[in-house]
Amino acid sequence: MGGVKVVEVELRRIRMPLVAPFRSSASSTLERDALLLRVVTPEAEGWGECVAMAAPTYTAEYVDGAHHVVRTHLAPRLLAGHDLAAVKGHPMAKAAVEMAVLDAELRAAGRSLKDHLGGVRVEVDAGVAVGITDDLGALLDAVDGYVAEGYRRVKLKVQPGWDVEPVGAVRARHPDLLLQVDANGAYTLADADHLARLDAFDLALIEQPFADDDLLGHAELARRLRTPICLDESITSAAAAAAAIALGACGVVNIKAGRVGGYLEARRVHDVCQAAGVPVWCGGMLETGLGRAANLALASLPGFTLPGDVSASARYYDPDLTKPFVLHDGRLAVPTGPGLGVTPRPDVLASVTTDVERIRPPA
Repeated sequence: MGGVKVVEVELRRIRMPLVAPFRSSASSTLERDALLLRVVTPEAEGWGECVAMAAPTYTAEYVDGAHHVVRTHLAPRLLAGHDLAAVKGHPMAKAAVEMAVLDAELRAAGRSLKDHLGGVRVEVDAGVAVGITDDLGALLDAVDGYVAEGYRRVKLKVQPGWDVEPVGAVRARHPDLLLQVDANGAYTLADADHLARLDAFDLALIEQPFADDDLLGHAELARRLRTPICLDESITSAAAAAAAIALGACGVVNIKAGRVGGYLEARRVHDVCQAAGVPVWCGGMLETGLGRAANLALASLPGFTLPGDVSASARYYDPDLTKPFVLHDGRLAVPTGPGLGVTPRPDVLASVTTDVERIRPPA
């Protein structure tokens, strides 16, 4: 972690109500139970956010497990100045630790995360993800609302039984909208002919149609569809991205820092994809303003040529944990202050906190 001396790690559990339920093929949620980290160094403090969900339905990680790993294994090693790589796996827990340490280091240095990562944009195009709804009317109303707000791209969650008809209805309503779909691994290669029906709707991409370990299936599907294949859960590192590209399993990559183990590895994934001419975009995990700020810094890198899932604060939270991010002409400003450029609002933080634990080096 750059040799920084950490003198305290605070683990804070929060419970953030969502402004509306969010349903995908993998899960449905009304609120976000999240783990925040605050690290203290002699020069500064920094914040990190773990994106693991409440249950292991998206990846094997889940928030209680991440909490345990940080408390029992990562925090003691960090406080002792030891490398965290000796702890196998747990990329979301490690990403939260890295985020907090980077925030503290960069605050002490007076440098923004955007500049540290190599960002080149002062604002990024914002996209929005629309979960599975109860009926087509509700879906169309939701999409109409986001288009009216100015979002530059809409992503629809799909699953067997909820795909061709809703996508077709949205496309008919919004013929010029930048539109893509996300399956969260809900299909298999046996569904290839059915998925090919989505080619008629001029989609920007279809995201993660098959299981995360089915690179060969994705490569075969890519040969059978005109719609570009984008991988999400399959991309766990820069090496995984290079392998998927070499196999022809994807033409687009969704980068989520938590999934790959942190923002430094996310930058490496970006670099691999950029060298291969593969466009990338920044995925979202219902982050609070802390994670949203870090995602904006990542999305400011030059290879992020597609709008991502970095939405305005009001899409998910009211109030947000930090000063809210507000949409202006379909874009969000990238924070330029030291570190993340944002901090939690004390009143909101206090109101959503359910538990706090502080870990210090042994006396």
